[in-house]
Amino acid sequence: MQGRLSKLGKYLPKIPVMAASSFATLQSQGPAVPLGAISCRVVHARKGLRSSSHFVLRSVSNGAAGDVISGSMRRLSVAAAGMATTVALIGGPKSPMRNSGREPSTFVASLGRVRSSAAAASEFGAKVTDEPATVVTPKWLHDQLQAGANIKVVDASWYMPNENRNTLEDYKEEHIPGAVFFDLDKISDVTSDMPHMLPSEAAFEQAASTLGIKNDDGVVVYDSKGIFSAARVWWMFRAFGHEKVWILDGGLPNWKASGFTVTSEGPQLLHGEAAVAVVQKVYAGKEVPKSQYKATLQPHLVWSVEQMKDNLEEKKFQVIDARGKARFNGTAPEPRKGVRGGHIPGSKCVPFTEVLSPTGTLLPAEELGSKFENAGVPTDGPIVASCGTGVTACILALALHRLGKQDVAVYDGSWTEWGSRSDTPVETSVPNMA
Repeated sequence: MQGRLSKLGKYLPKIPVMAASSFATLQSQGPAVPLGAISCRVVHARKGLRSSSHFVLRSVSNGAAGDVISGSMRRLSVAAAGMATTVALIGGPKSPMRNSGREPSTFVASLGRVRSSAAAASEFGAKVTDEPATVVTPKWLHDQLQAGANIKVVDASWYMPNENRNTLEDYKEEHIPGAVFFDLDKISDVTSDMPHMLPSEAAFEQAASTLGIKNDDGVVVYDSKGIFSAARVWWMFRAFGHEKVWILDGGLPNWKASGFTVTSEGPQLLHGEAAVAVVQKVYAGKEVPKSQYKATLQPHLVWSVEQMKDNLEEKKFQVIDARGKARFNGTAPEPRKGVRGGHIPGSKCVPFTEVLSPTGTLLPAEELGSKFENAGVPTDGPIVASCGTGVTACILALALHRLGKQDVAVYDGSWTEWGSRSDTPVETSVPNMA
């Protein structure tokens, strides 16, 4: 380990390598290495880094472009808070990062957090800097947009039917400048009698393309409640293979509270309606334009009722339910007619509101871990999330994503499907009145 990391010190001047228990700590008191001198497929850094956190180094190259020295994945401990350590840079036309199609960027650890050297990265045309893990702050998004970053902003606001709100009209009245509207109900499988089920690959890629989104874009999703329906659209992009997708923490309310502007104008105002129209064409078998977006379904993230029924016997996945405890217990009626109360046998209740702060932001990782632990959910095993219609289950998937679990599946039909069928068992916690 020490020998391999010594090579890194050689290739990154002014960044000596020092042993630190079973890992190694990189510290730099001098300036960063000039770009072009090295090429490195860097590091992914988790949010909320503390002194015990780590980066993951993928590979390093030195000298002439393409002279790549690859090594196995290594963990590099972050030293005490307050250090300023450049751990990797991108450069050279044959950089492995370039070949992977990912955006080159430079990451710097500072005061226990992660930020990027935007000026250095921009020399190579990098668009998105300091890529976050799960959610972004309003300031981060604002700064990226001001810098002309390769970011598409998506308004995924949605309301329950009994709220009697017109989300499209709300979007037209005020939205983040440049944001496009994603109609959760209509960019869906229109052949299903279940609400907003995941659309086909062909339908989703046509919708994304019509919204002006490409595969290499960073996508930031928000909604008007804080974190609510945005989580569903975040999950949809991930379910179709889009990795660079994040949620605006606290949504539109947090954006406005942070002092950033909203608008009712923009050339993209009609893109949302056009996206709905093209989805309808796909399902009708009509001719559609060539898509600039390629959707690739990740089947492990999307579960069907058949998989849920199989899991009753196999018990390989822990099912978690994002509905409130009264609905989970069967003591409160379901909002949709013909749907029984109760829950899937063996499932655990983690109401989605418990993973959010009072202001609608996602709780820190430490608090999230406690929430799942207190609910009896082991986060080191496989998990599938459910809810009423597949929306708030995605908030639990988002919370677990912050904890490092990127493979949480969502039961697409959720309780609306399970509770309305005659072949699916139901458990309740209704008190015995006898």
